[in-house]
Amino acid sequence: MKKTLLILAITILSFSCKKNETPEIKEIEIRKKPATISYRIENRKDWLKANTTADTQLDILVAVNRTDKTNFAKMDSILVPSDLKGKIEHYLPFPLTVPYLRAIDKVIFFSYPSQTFAAYEKGQLVYTGPTNMGRKKDPTPTGLFYTNWKAVKTVSTFNDEWDLKWNFNIENKKGVGFHEYALPGYPASHSCLRLQEKDARYLYDWADQWVLADKENVKVKGTPVIVFGTYDFDGKKPWLQLAKDPKVLEISAEEIEKETKPFLDKILTEQKNREAYQNNK
Repeated sequence: MKKTLLILAITILSFSCKKNETPEIKEIEIRKKPATISYRIENRKDWLKANTTADTQLDILVAVNRTDKTNFAKMDSILVPSDLKGKIEHYLPFPLTVPYLRAIDKVIFFSYPSQTFAAYEKGQLVYTGPTNMGRKKDPTPTGLFYTNWKAVKTVSTFNDEWDLKWNFNIENKKGVGFHEYALPGYPASHSCLRLQEKDARYLYDWADQWVLADKENVKVKGTPVIVFGTYDFDGKKPWLQLAKDPKVLEISAEEIEKETKPFLDKILTEQKNREAYQNNK
């Protein structure tokens, strides 16, 4: 009998230890961009006449110039990478891997200085592209936000003649959100974050909406969005400097950590809240 009780006690103790054991966290995959890509400024018409571009290469050119295909066709001078064989993330400044973000399920960053955005899952870059943010008169607010409600098509609060497609609101009171709209190649919006249509559709499907407790209160917040940095509205387009220094706009993992750190506790608290809600559905 004593022997049986001893075995039972050992079994219970063993199970208890395993239950309280901290789960093993796998090392995050470290990815690196290829060797530095150089850039040069060329006449758009002359370059296109002399070069045949596939759709993927044209997408890179458009993104590098922070514009869309319609406005790209209107440009005189363009920034051209020396090699167009890479993936679009190789030409934009966000790091491919950020170990500091490993505990965050999803997060989106918008960089004012570089006019680009990036979406991360568990510290891995999953999507990136160009953006045109708020103009000097109507700057995009910076800091931590969350994706709220979304609509395939809605009307601008600034001008009811402007249709906003694939709109995802991030600041409900001010009517700020990211959506598809013309990208002239510089900050031109009335505080919103403009995107190419394909990019707006991706984030529209990828990010989470809020869950409302009632008309006045939020029960579960959506995907965190961090908008950071400043833009020199009186200077030249920052990305044109890439022709002299290919790394001038590069955003390091350390910089992303610095921008995220003040908000990390809030983000993880809201993430746990969403997980609890989903588990209790």
